[in-house]
Amino acid sequence: MPADFSRVLVTGAAGRLGRFVVRELAGRGIVATGLVLPGSDPVPELDGTVFGDARDPAVVATALSEVDAVIHLAAIPSPDHDPAEVVFGVNTLATFTVLDGAARAGVRAAVIASSYSVTGLPFAPTQLAPAYLPVDEKLPLQVTDPYALSKQVDEATAAMIWRRYRLPVVALRYPFLGDVASTLPARAAVVAADPVRGVRELWGYLDLRDAARATVDALSVPEPGYHVIGLAAPTTLSAVPTTELLDRYLPEVPRHTEFPGWTVPIDLTVAVTLLGFRAIHRWPIAEQGG
Repeated sequence: MPADFSRVLVTGAAGRLGRFVVRELAGRGIVATGLVLPGSDPVPELDGTVFGDARDPAVVATALSEVDAVIHLAAIPSPDHDPAEVVFGVNTLATFTVLDGAARAGVRAAVIASSYSVTGLPFAPTQLAPAYLPVDEKLPLQVTDPYALSKQVDEATAAMIWRRYRLPVVALRYPFLGDVASTLPARAAVVAADPVRGVRELWGYLDLRDAARATVDALSVPEPGYHVIGLAAPTTLSAVPTTELLDRYLPEVPRHTEFPGWTVPIDLTVAVTLLGFRAIHRWPIAEQGG
């Protein structure tokens, strides 16, 4: 990250990914302000905390004080627990408010949380299949739920912000994110018990530490502009080899490459090219054969 970035605003800093991102920034000696909801637990590594809603322009303006980069993570993370209009409305308005406010405040770089779910596959009411494999950033979307739709709009908002204000924005399409203490072992157990439970996410995942590192790196992509970048660990959470999984559960989907071993069927070319991305923390289930 360029040394002339003095302070980064992290919205949703008290969330699961937000805490790891703040920790990553602190580890690099970068000062961070957090924008969090009232009542959130403290985030010790923050230099300052603003309590409020990311949809509120006045709150966002306060949080942007003396900031020259923004990482926007505040969002409702799924369509499962809130009314559809709340999921869509909260996520899209927060993204617009933060990015528009950042551009007007003269912020010089922004990263937003998109999601693999923008493909429409994870939360579809019936199981859908991707148009081809590996999934990449150009995959045709099949949106059928309010969360995926909110991420599609978030990405469109980011593109508009670049065109209108020339504020560089990177939208990161995160897969299932987890930590080694709880969520990754639990998810791996689900997939091991019934591999079909992982089809919608293509058995993909990413350790929160790697996600945080990629998020901070995305502030300094070498090509200014608007970029969508898909992320994932290079291997799946399943002990079953990828080709066997695809033959069994997605046999009709065209494959543009081979998937040796436990290779995740998500194309990481853009992440490697623009971020130098490499997942350090890999769940060992595939390497151990279960």
